Amino acid sequence: MNVGFIGLGNMGQGMADNLLEKGTSLTVYTRTKSKLEAMVKKGASSASSVEEITKTSDIILACLPDVATTIDIFTGRNGIVDNASKGQILVDHGTVDINTSKKCALAADEIGANFLDAPISGGPLGASSGTLAIMVGGNKTGFEKAQPYFERMGTNVKHMGPNGAGTAMKLINQLLVGINTVAAAEAFALANSAGVDIELAATLLGVSWGGSTMVERSAPITHSRQFANSKAPVRNLDKDLGIIKDLASAEGLALTLGLKSQELFKKMMDDDKPDHDIAGVLEVVEHMSAKMNRN
Repeated sequence: MNVGFIGLGNMGQGMADNLLEKGTSLTVYTRTKSKLEAMVKKGASSASSVEEITKTSDIILACLPDVATTIDIFTGRNGIVDNASKGQILVDHGTVDINTSKKCALAADEIGANFLDAPISGGPLGASSGTLAIMVGGNKTGFEKAQPYFERMGTNVKHMGPNGAGTAMKLINQLLVGINTVAAAEAFALANSAGVDIELAATLLGVSWGGSTMVERSAPITHSRQFANSKAPVRNLDKDLGIIKDLASAEGLALTLGLKSQELFKKMMDDDKPDHDIAGVLEVVEHMSAKMNRN
């Protein structure tokens, strides 16, 4: 099969590299010419438009930065759906809201194409190492056709159910990422206050009930305080938690910890730190602590 890949950002680049390195007949498209040229040097083909890549590929994979871009690329004028054919498999790897995934699926179904919502988790390291978790919603037949390519990018590939189920699972994951990142920041703020070395604390937490993936990930970043210009920037998590906030309101869910976490990351955005690492929420905790001590 010919595979088309749209979007070569922090996550998409590693995913496309793994597809290519593992023998995929790959065509790529992105608006950044230098990234296209680099992929051609590695052995990929390049397309000059969404129309071209859609019409020359059996499977289209897209890893896009936000809901608006996803809607535009998939269902906008001369987008993927406009140029797709019957039986073609269209995959969205981005994190969007459930309604967007279902609308894309409906648009694809109307022309006989097969849409899969297949968001990813594992960060840029997981993308580059091919160890992503990929959670997929959609038709089982479409999933089985795309699965071999998913497995070239991830080691934990699961079919979660019908369209929207993959996106729902990603939002569940992001809810916990937000909460656990804030929890880790609070724990590290306490460690700093008590004079406990953060990396040593993280090692012990790794074999204790208080450990988590976000504790492990945040510890070295927090220890060095290298928060700026991260490949896991707060703007991405702020976007995802905003989607979760809207979902909680629509569904009448009291996601108390999630909504409080969203407020803290929103504070980072308001402080003009969209590209700071998510572990940098420690600075918000420290600011709130200092304010309490002044009162």
